[in-house]
Amino acid sequence: MTTHPLRNISEIRSFYRTNDEPIYFVGPTPFNLLGLDRWVRNFNYLTYYDPWDGQHPRIITPSQPYDGTFTSSEQITNWLLRNPELQARLKARGGKPRVMAVFIDEETEEICRELGYTLTLPPVALRKRLDSKLETTRLGNEAGAPSVPNILASADSYDELLALAGEAGLGSDLVIQLPYGDSGKTTFFVASQQDWDKYTEDLAGQEAKIMKRIRNTAFAVEGCITRHGTIVGPFMVDLTGYESMTPYKGGWCGNDVFPETMTQKQRTAATQLVRKLGDRLALEGYTGFFEVDTLIDLDTDEVYLGELNPRISGASPITMVTAGAYADLPLYLFHLLEYMDVDYTIDTDEINERWTELAAIDQWSQLIMKQPEDEVSSILAAPRTGTWAIQPDGSFEYRRPALDWHGLQDENEFFFMRIYGPGDYLFKGADLGIVMGRSRMQTDDPKSLTPRCEQIVSGIRSQYVSSPLTEAPVIMPTLLNSKAL
Repeated sequence: MTTHPLRNISEIRSFYRTNDEPIYFVGPTPFNLLGLDRWVRNFNYLTYYDPWDGQHPRIITPSQPYDGTFTSSEQITNWLLRNPELQARLKARGGKPRVMAVFIDEETEEICRELGYTLTLPPVALRKRLDSKLETTRLGNEAGAPSVPNILASADSYDELLALAGEAGLGSDLVIQLPYGDSGKTTFFVASQQDWDKYTEDLAGQEAKIMKRIRNTAFAVEGCITRHGTIVGPFMVDLTGYESMTPYKGGWCGNDVFPETMTQKQRTAATQLVRKLGDRLALEGYTGFFEVDTLIDLDTDEVYLGELNPRISGASPITMVTAGAYADLPLYLFHLLEYMDVDYTIDTDEINERWTELAAIDQWSQLIMKQPEDEVSSILAAPRTGTWAIQPDGSFEYRRPALDWHGLQDENEFFFMRIYGPGDYLFKGADLGIVMGRSRMQTDDPKSLTPRCEQIVSGIRSQYVSSPLTEAPVIMPTLLNSKAL
């Protein structure tokens, strides 16, 4: 362990390369932080699914499946931590385990206290409070990071809604968001009495964020709040609602990052907005990783704050392989520094400036593939996890095993991480797997999937062989049903 404060990025890198603390990322799959073991010694993944069928040296999975039906990702995390077999394996490895996860709850905190594990995350109570879209809006306004013109209010009728919106100058074409929800499931577009009647059971009498509807492009970005200030990662364009990958209208199904994602002016403004929000969250006691959506008004070029995810997110894999991460450190390692017993010094202004410049030279993409059809079948065969390639004739080739996507050679190669495999079931919303590539998956306005993306999606789906079932079994629910995965 270091005996003096870490004085620069080079010393922080060395600190991680010689780390002797056992660190475990716990959850359904290793996707969110996959590849972090390249940077951190003694970093492992404690997961329910094993996409590598025992061939990944850092994946630890139970030998016996859960005897029941999981109802949440938090439940999976807690079951893994309470599993006697896995506890014994962690004990045999030695040291006091340091735990990180995407979704946790009060039970997770209690388990870690009982077992003597160190939970390397902000408190659950704080995360829950900040998860509210209403709270995010209030804190953003205080920080000088405004949302799309809005009011926070409740309406019992459409006439009352129009009156409130009129007083605030929002017009009659509105977007209404409830405090909690994911993948667009609690976002409603209301421009008429008919729209209100359709959603009245969800909206009537509920405090909500009532917004003016704008033409916008949405961007996902991750940040990390440190003792030295907020660091902002690369901005990514969301892919949402594509029927070949998700059954959910407005459901998140991937991201693109590329040099022309934003203009330099937009990127600078958006970076400042996220830094302001991060610094305000720090005053609430929040430390470490978060994800936020930003919106750019296509008519005015204004940059607005969107939703906040106070946790690791589904965008993390791209954040970890962009040029900024390779030049310095993956963003998540700044989070980890805040929770480890070490003092360090960094210049967040310098890092943000450098990463803003490097954002103009990188290109990565990811696809989150679900089963869109509403049929139940048993999976007989599924594509292997590893590096695949598209041949000149359009056919697919499995090129080589791979532990992550860092070794992709060109835009013809892509990495596929399987989730559901032989023995699992296909059903509406079932998680097939995740694709990482080095080519764009979505065109600019009007947005549509690129021909390369359509090739990949249809090619992966063609690798699944299943047998229809006449009677649906009790099955696990979809696990990747939010942007946080």
